[in-house]
Order: sequence, then C-alpha cells, then structure tokens
Amino acid sequence: MLAAYAVQVEQSRGRRFPEPPHPYRNHFQRDRDRVIHARAFRRLEDKTQVFTRRYSDHFRNRLTHTIEVAQITRTVAGALSLNVDLAEALALVHDLGHPPFGHAGEKALDAAMRAHGLHFDHNLHALRIVEDFEQRYAAFRGLNLTFEVREGIIKHSRDYDAADHPELAEYLLDQRPPLEAQLIDVTDEIGYNTADLDDGYEAHLLNLDQMRAGIPVFDRFFREVERAYPKVPDKLKFNEAVKAVFNRLADDLITSTKEQVKRAGIETLSDIRASRVRLATFSPVVELERKQIKDFLYENLYYSPSLADEKEDAERIVTELFDFWMKNPSALPHYYQEKAGQESLPRVVCDYIAGMTDHFIIEQYEKHCGSAR
Repeated sequence: MLAAYAVQVEQSRGRRFPEPPHPYRNHFQRDRDRVIHARAFRRLEDKTQVFTRRYSDHFRNRLTHTIEVAQITRTVAGALSLNVDLAEALALVHDLGHPPFGHAGEKALDAAMRAHGLHFDHNLHALRIVEDFEQRYAAFRGLNLTFEVREGIIKHSRDYDAADHPELAEYLLDQRPPLEAQLIDVTDEIGYNTADLDDGYEAHLLNLDQMRAGIPVFDRFFREVERAYPKVPDKLKFNEAVKAVFNRLADDLITSTKEQVKRAGIETLSDIRASRVRLATFSPVVELERKQIKDFLYENLYYSPSLADEKEDAERIVTELFDFWMKNPSALPHYYQEKAGQESLPRVVCDYIAGMTDHFIIEQYEKHCGSAR
C-alpha cells in the first residue's frame, strides 16, 4: 500500500507521445527499463566518479555509484511507502548527464561554455539526453519517459526559476517535486559520502587516524567496533564502522522524513507540491554529521595532492578539445555538424564532449591535440 501522498502510477501525467499500456509493466517500470537499456547509461561504466582508471580499475565509477544509489533509494522509498518504481527510475537516471572525468570535467566544460555566455548543467543535459539524443524508437526521438521521471531529472537536486528557464515551464517550477524525486539528492549523498570514504581508504589516501579525528560519528562507531571485535584487522573494523555510518544516515533519512511529513500536515501529493520546503531531509543532528563527512572528504580526498595531476589533466583535455572543435567544426562527426546548423556551435560541442567516456575523450585528445599525458 502506498502512502496517500505518494505518486500513483495510475495518475501519471503520461508521456509526450502517447503509447498503449504494457501488459505486465507499469509506466515507471518501463521508464526504469528504458534508462537501463540506454546508450548513455552504459557509458557511465567508463566515466569517473572520484578515481580514474589510470589510478585503479576497482574503485567506483559513475555506473557502480548509480547502482548503489538505486539500491539505497529503493530501500528508503519502500520504508516511506512511496512509489518504489518511480524512485528507482529516478535514481538510475540521476547521473546520466555527467561528462567524463567527474567534477573536474564538469568544471572545465562549464567554464568553456561560460566563455560563450552559456553554461553546462548536468541535470539539464540529462533531460536533453532522454528527450533527444537517445534514438532507439521509430515513433519518436528520445526515450519518451513519463512526465514524472522527466520532472524528477531536473528537480531532484535543485529548484529552477521559471524566469531564467522558460524552456522548462511545463515542469511545474513553482511547485516542489514529489517525495520520490526529493529523496534522490539525499540518497545520492548517502551513497557517495560512504563510498568515497571506502575508496579513499582502499587507495591509501585516507587513514584511520585522519578519519577518526575528522569525522566524530565515524570515530564513535569505530570505538564500538573495536570493543566488539578487538582482534580483527583494521580493514574489517573500518568496514563495520562505515556500514554503521551508512545505516545511521539511511535510518535517519527515513525517520526524519516521516516526522517532517507529519509535522507539515501532509495528506496528499498536492500538499507535497505546495510545501514551503523540501521534506526529504536529515534531522538537525545527522545533518551536522553529514556536513562533517562531506567537509572532511573535500579537504582530505577530493583536493588531495595525489589526485591533483589527474584533475589538471582532465581540465586541460576538456578545455583544449572544446577549443579545437570551436575552431575546427568540420572535424566534428557528421551528425554534430548537422546539429550545428540548428543550434549554437558551443552547445553542440558541449553536447558531444559531455557524452564521451573517459577512454574516448583521451583518444580524441591524442588524435587532435597531442599526448594526453
């Protein structure tokens, strides 16, 4: 049984191009499957999360991160009696618009676009992917996803102003997204905060003393693990402590969201949409713990000197390739040359780069600009 304020699939606003119902899959299950079978989804396997494959090939990439977020989201949505199928589809599609090389690549691509009075936003790019770039069906361009999934793609992590984005007017920008979409930004953070601690420790860029000193909630759980398992290796103590942090974040998200919904007197989906604030949140105490983890990761991992060369290479590759195609549009693939006759050249070059995997963009750089290293 779904909560009264959950999204009911029978009340979906439907697809841009109407389709007959499927005999045994509902609309949101079909959306989930379409995302999984999309080319852009497969490419996530070779897109950086934090560590590129030049560093190691057994750390998380965008695809494994996405799968982990989908698992967290299904669990949390189920515990909240929300529409699990919609929540899962949104989790699977939430990173579809990210460019190669993680945040370093996104930073460089946005800077290149701003030089032309434009910008790059991975949420808006994900919408372009599912609306236009994916070409799998004879009857329409894109994946023809339901309104609720398309709305969640752009609204799960931020609010857009209708005055600044008139092209998004259909997506109810003056209203909050459903809880199924609100969850994604928080479950995404649960996923990468704990996973990045794990990968950072495995990479020997983070150590136990650092984490215990910089993350009080981790230290508290580590001490409990030491008392329970004094003789096991530190790696297993670390695993248990991270698992406990993970569970604390997920448990609190469920409990706090229930409390927020009750406190706000929410009874219907319309109440969710009319809410003054987002309701899928941590409690104040756990929100502080989340911020401490994130601050620690920025200070000790994301800006680690050990990763600096990788980030500099990524930014250089994206920037120089962008400049190359701006000066040599005839070197673009034929499809993108055609699109340049319909849209601005910077946007077309940006779209081309954003869709690349780490491996392919390095190939293109070495083909057009020289050695990538």
